[in-house]
Amino acid sequence: MTRELRVAATSPEIHLGEVVGNFARIRTALERAVQEGAQLIVLPELATSGYVFADRDEAAAAAVPRDHAGWADLASALPAGTVAVVGYAERDDAGLFNSAAVLTNDRRIGDYRKSHLWGAEAVLFERGPRAGAIFDTPLGRLAVAICYDNEFPEVPRRLALGGADLLALPVNWPLVPRPEGERAPETIQAMAAARSSRLATVISDRRGAERGVEWTGGTAVIDEDGWVAASADDRGSAVATLRLRAPGDKTLPPHNDLFADRRPDLY
Repeated sequence: MTRELRVAATSPEIHLGEVVGNFARIRTALERAVQEGAQLIVLPELATSGYVFADRDEAAAAAVPRDHAGWADLASALPAGTVAVVGYAERDDAGLFNSAAVLTNDRRIGDYRKSHLWGAEAVLFERGPRAGAIFDTPLGRLAVAICYDNEFPEVPRRLALGGADLLALPVNWPLVPRPEGERAPETIQAMAAARSSRLATVISDRRGAERGVEWTGGTAVIDEDGWVAASADDRGSAVATLRLRAPGDKTLPPHNDLFADRRPDLY
């Protein structure tokens, strides 16, 4: 048994430190994705704030709490049953976090705090306590990880073993050299992880540049078999209809099963 799910990864213009403007642009991106029939919409890492902060003070100035008024405005753009995942700089009494909010039109389902921090992130943010998280949503069991998290194969595997139906992955991938005609290395890693665990992955990446950092623009939808089902268009959006197998179905007919065939006693 399979089901279809319409998903969108979208990357609006994000301006460093312009929190009010970024929330407004995110709302517009959500509205456009809804018009295209998306049931799951994923925005980039640190979408409300920008990424390339000069120091912790600048990051703190662009960080928002979970009760910030902008969240209710974003939720109001979502029809019933639609889920949005939005990366943001989070501020609370415990410090600063590189986080992602999981929203519907009537409730905040939860938040994930990034645990694997890349580069200067380690001096800007605290590390989150979980290596990815799984949330029960109207669309099923949705896993969320952020950027560098997914470069550790244990993370998407752990989420798949935990019963995730698909993975939302907000990212900010700095452009790195690669052979002509090749995909970005992060995309290749995501494709391999999706294939090895049959975990469809919706990736929203930054585009353009910020303070001299050029982004990969790797927004994409990867299906359960590890193939790229959609890549970013000229507006930075990738939209696709995924065909998802029944929850927990990792069979490879006629003889194999991706999870039952594992031999963790040998690893």
